[in-house]
Amino acid sequence: MTAAIEIHDVSKEFRLYHERNQSLKAALMRGQRAKYEEFWALKDVSFDIPAGSTFGLIGENGSGKSTLLKLIAGIYRPSKGDIRTTGSLAALLELGSGFHQELSGRENVFLNGSILGMSKKEIAGRFDEIVDFAGIGQFIDQPVKNYSSGMYVRLGFSVAINVDPDILLVDEVLAVGDAAFQEKCMEKFAAFRKAGKTVVIVSHAMGSLRSMCDQAVWLEHGKVVQAGDATELVDAYVDATHVEREVLPGDVQRWGSGEAKLRAVQVLSGPNRVATSRVHTGEEVVIRMYYDTDQPIEKPVFGLSMDTVNGVYAWAHHSRDGEFVPDQINGSGYVDLHIPRLNLQEGTYDLNAAITDYTTTHTYDFLRGCFRFDVLASTPHESGGIAVLGGTWQNLTSDGGQAPVPAQLGGESPV
Repeated sequence: MTAAIEIHDVSKEFRLYHERNQSLKAALMRGQRAKYEEFWALKDVSFDIPAGSTFGLIGENGSGKSTLLKLIAGIYRPSKGDIRTTGSLAALLELGSGFHQELSGRENVFLNGSILGMSKKEIAGRFDEIVDFAGIGQFIDQPVKNYSSGMYVRLGFSVAINVDPDILLVDEVLAVGDAAFQEKCMEKFAAFRKAGKTVVIVSHAMGSLRSMCDQAVWLEHGKVVQAGDATELVDAYVDATHVEREVLPGDVQRWGSGEAKLRAVQVLSGPNRVATSRVHTGEEVVIRMYYDTDQPIEKPVFGLSMDTVNGVYAWAHHSRDGEFVPDQINGSGYVDLHIPRLNLQEGTYDLNAAITDYTTTHTYDFLRGCFRFDVLASTPHESGGIAVLGGTWQNLTSDGGQAPVPAQLGGESPV
């Protein structure tokens, strides 16, 4: 496969100055050169990026991802080694960095487009598309200094994405704007891929990298740790770099009458039911609720619910619906909810827990945000959302004919 970008033994050194001379006079007065340490942001990095692929750069902050992207873009020059690119190139690094605050959005579209290599005629031909994509039509003739931060970066993204390069470099701009604008961005990336463009992405959004990228490279302290299939590499990276969460009592909200109280909530996994704050999609887990009572509680109902870290209500279940209601509890103990397969997508989730009376209208104790845990990707891989449904694709009709379309209930066929 032809390489769009070839990276051969690339290293990049920066100098970390302790006492920099601010002028020639200062240097003469001090009688010595400024002292510095060598810092190698990248060291002996080599790999190729295939033409027409979507390629991810993965690693912790300080691993060298953004430095490498700037080397590919030509913003930096390698201290050692060389980088070769084939075709035109555009970089989405610092959106709107070429904007002039006093100029209008219209003027900045032409200014920024020129900086990115477009002719005045090309910009004029795409102007309506750029403004429409950014969604700021009524403000296009206002000075950009009056734009909100969202409007500013949307316009910067829209200009850069319309350069139509052979190679597109993207650094942490997958979360630009609101949900509707992000959807348009993803559609644009999909169109780039369909057109055979090469896209190189730096992001900490592992779910996006897994779904978008064909291949990836994992960098650590400026060196290549691993390269290969994006899905496998992202999973390996997440597993290697994840740390157990520490639950902070101050984050928990509590209310209730107090005759029974929840002492702790745990997520347990594995055959030995080990407490953990990270599990995998499809894994068997147990959620354990520890309780204390200061008097007998008749027919208590235990409840659990779950939200995503962004506050989306994901799930709830209580023991009355589960047909598990003890006649009485008294003293201390625990109750388990066994989940044979945790059918959740990769992400971070918060548990809420409660003990109520049998009618579920009187709350003895309720804990909101009592336990936060992470779900790491495993099999099956699905493309988005919260749930993993385990569906299988089948029954493809490809005999050259047209499959019959059933009529809608109470109406005509949709086609």
